[in-house]
Amino acid sequence: MDQKPYLSVIISAYKEEKRIGKNLIEMDEFLKSKGFTYEFVIVNDGSPDKTAEVVRSYEGKINNLRFFDNKENHGKGYGIRQGLLESNGEVRLFLDADGSTSITHLDAFLPEFKNGYDVVIGSRDIKGAFVQVHQAKWKEIFGDSGNWAIRIVLGLWSYPDTQCGFKMLNAKAAEAVASRMVVDRFGFDFELIVLAKKLGFKIKQMPVRWLNEEGSTVKLTGPNGYTQVLIDLFKTRMRLWTGKYNLKDRK
Repeated sequence: MDQKPYLSVIISAYKEEKRIGKNLIEMDEFLKSKGFTYEFVIVNDGSPDKTAEVVRSYEGKINNLRFFDNKENHGKGYGIRQGLLESNGEVRLFLDADGSTSITHLDAFLPEFKNGYDVVIGSRDIKGAFVQVHQAKWKEIFGDSGNWAIRIVLGLWSYPDTQCGFKMLNAKAAEAVASRMVVDRFGFDFELIVLAKKLGFKIKQMPVRWLNEEGSTVKLTGPNGYTQVLIDLFKTRMRLWTGKYNLKDRK
C-alpha cells in the first residue's frame, strides 16, 4: 500500500488451512464498504499443514495482504506480538483465525478510539455479551478458574475475561505494549492487558457475541495447555515485581 492504512487486521494462524481462506474473503468483503484503508497481517505459526500455501494463494485476490511465514511454532502470543509490531495501521486489531468473534464487532469498537480510549478489548463475561455456542464443559471450568487466578494474581479485578481473542489497540499503545511482551503462548492476553494498564493507557471493555469453533489447540497440559498459562501467569507477576518490563522507560 502506498499510504499507511487506518486499520491493521492481525491473525496468528496455526493449522488453519481449512478455514483461513474463507475467513479472509469474508473479512475483506466486510471492510471494502467501510471507507477507510486497511491491511491484513497474517503470521503463520509454523503450521505443519498447508496454511502457508492457502494464505499465499490469496495474495493476488486480496491486495492489502501481508504474510509472515514462520517456519517454527512459537505460539499464538509470539505471532500476535510480531503482527502488532509489523503492522502499520493507526488502529490494530487482532482476532482468532477461526472467526469465533466476528469482525463485524468493529462497528461498535472503532468509535471508542474517538472517545479517547487507547485499547478496546472484547469480553464474553460483561453485560451485553452472548456466547452462542459454548466450549466443552471442562474447558469452561478451567477457563473460569483461570480467569479468577488471573484477576487475583495480576490485580485485574475489573476484567472478568482477559482471554477473549478480539482486541484492538491504537498504534502508540500497540508499539509500547508489544515491544515489552514476552509471553509466547496463550498467556499473552493477560500480559497485554496488565502492561497496557501499567503504562497508563485507557482501556475499554466491550461485549462480544462469541461462537465456539471446533479445532482449538488448547489442551490441559503441554505448551498450549492451561498449566502453561498458569506458569506464564506467575512469571508475569514476577517480571512486574522485578521491573523486567521496563515500565518506567515509557516517554
